[in-house]
Amino acid sequence: MTANQLARRLLLAIPTLFGVALAVFVVLRVVPGDPVAMMVVGESTPEDVARLRAQYGFDKSIPEQFAIYLRDLLTGNFGTSISLKQDVLEIVLGRLPATLELAVVAMAMSVVVGLVFALAAIYWRGTVLESAIDAVNSVALAIPEFLWALLLILAFGVFWPVLPLSGRIDPSTSFGFKTQFYLLESLARLDWRGALDILQHLILPATALALPLLAVIARVLKSSLVEAMVQDYILLARVKGFSKPRVLLRHALPNALLPTITITGVHFVFLVGGTVLVELIFSYPGIGNLLFGAAINRDLPLIQGVTIVFAILFVLLNFLVDIVHSVLNVRGRA
Repeated sequence: MTANQLARRLLLAIPTLFGVALAVFVVLRVVPGDPVAMMVVGESTPEDVARLRAQYGFDKSIPEQFAIYLRDLLTGNFGTSISLKQDVLEIVLGRLPATLELAVVAMAMSVVVGLVFALAAIYWRGTVLESAIDAVNSVALAIPEFLWALLLILAFGVFWPVLPLSGRIDPSTSFGFKTQFYLLESLARLDWRGALDILQHLILPATALALPLLAVIARVLKSSLVEAMVQDYILLARVKGFSKPRVLLRHALPNALLPTITITGVHFVFLVGGTVLVELIFSYPGIGNLLFGAAINRDLPLIQGVTIVFAILFVLLNFLVDIVHSVLNVRGRA
């Protein structure tokens, strides 16, 4: 990808983010429900209600509200949460690391297991093992994340209680974290006890998120490998007497990875956005729990803030995927 193409992709991000901001702003204001009415407790005078409307800008017209909101966004001001009475950006950035760590662990599990499944299915192609792997992939893909979460709780919380079912870390233990990236900080400090505790809390929600995605990765990669295995360079490698594992890993796999990398990058953002129900089920303190509470309380600034952050993540990740795809394409042609 050339510098001009990169610049063009960055410029295209501007209307994308503007469209997201406009859509979420309008939708949240046309749905039924009055956020100011939910803030009023007890006996309040009309003056109190008017003061709250003016404080949050609800006394102005929709175009005026959007113009003010857009101006504030450009200066990094995401507003103040109606329900939590705190800065929206500070709240979102405080919860985002927990969700990102959950999504990254789930993605790592999906990529590793999906890669193994695809390679095993190709290596033992035409055997009972390939059929078994395809059947497992079908089951993993057919069951949604929240149902996997409930099944995992039943399995490892009721029948075989070996893993924690809620939270992000053992509340009775203090690890003295300086950042909200608990797992990353534990690994950086070589605090294996803290990292193990965090991973124990992560493994069930991450598995619930990973199972449908690993099936997608396995299927896409397997399809790409099937196409790669009949190409001329594979036949040449076989004629040279290379072993089947070497042909599969060193020749077919690198050329079959491009579609898988693309779909994995796109699904990562969907994975972050899809953590809402899983985080609720496991009482995991991430963006999902935050967004659910904001929706219940009609906390418009907080909902808008979470949506904009997700949109920025989506744009940045797609940009990164394009760069990786371009680099691998160049290497593949070389």
